[in-house]
Amino acid sequence: MKVSISAEKKVMGEKAAACGGACIREAIAKRGCAYIILACAPSQNATYDALTAMKDIDWSKVHIFHLDEYIGLSADHPASFRLNLHKTFLDRLPCPPGSFHPIEGDAADLKAMMKKLDEEIKSVQIDVAFVGIGENGHVAFNDPPANFDIEDAYLEAPLDEVCRHQQYGEGWFPTMEAVPKYAVTMSCRQIMRSSVIVNTVPDTRKAKAVAMAIEGPVTNMVPATIMQNHPDYNVFLDAEAAALLKGKYE
Repeated sequence: MKVSISAEKKVMGEKAAACGGACIREAIAKRGCAYIILACAPSQNATYDALTAMKDIDWSKVHIFHLDEYIGLSADHPASFRLNLHKTFLDRLPCPPGSFHPIEGDAADLKAMMKKLDEEIKSVQIDVAFVGIGENGHVAFNDPPANFDIEDAYLEAPLDEVCRHQQYGEGWFPTMEAVPKYAVTMSCRQIMRSSVIVNTVPDTRKAKAVAMAIEGPVTNMVPATIMQNHPDYNVFLDAEAAALLKGKYE
């Protein structure tokens, strides 16, 4: 595990993008294309600002998988991760990506949609996963107690109250009642199959979760702790998110 702490969010994002961008370039050089996973959250914005500004990546050779999405939300709902991923990343690229594999949370046949995505992502090797950590210690929408053993790439997941309060607090929904109670999420095991993990986490409200995720024991009650077991796990924090860490880091 490599932990980098920056005084400013912009610098944090630039460092995370540099790490992930290097992985993408290397994959393209080796086999002609790259496969990546993208989270969609305000925590990733600084990273995506820097990543989409890189002029030396041929995005037409980059294939993108989507991390999670609310069940029942249309692609044009203001809180839809598909919509916001277009705004923060896809629509800012100099050219369309090689492919984009969205999670259609409003699919008429949810299980068939998930099966198709499962087959697609398991047929390739993910080069880098860009993920965050939630206030409850989740990774993607794997809320505690997370299932660390499920082999499926995607699963239907109930959202706990801490997670739902986070979504409401970030301004995605007008009321708590409007926050969905279920989502489709990439599983912990599928995230861990990525060659490299780039984990970007800013803000004071994430400090407790960050301390538990990085310095606590691996437990499904803090799902992000599973990433400690990954051989190439890279964490990028701002000073606020790192405030409760006890160890000495870069």
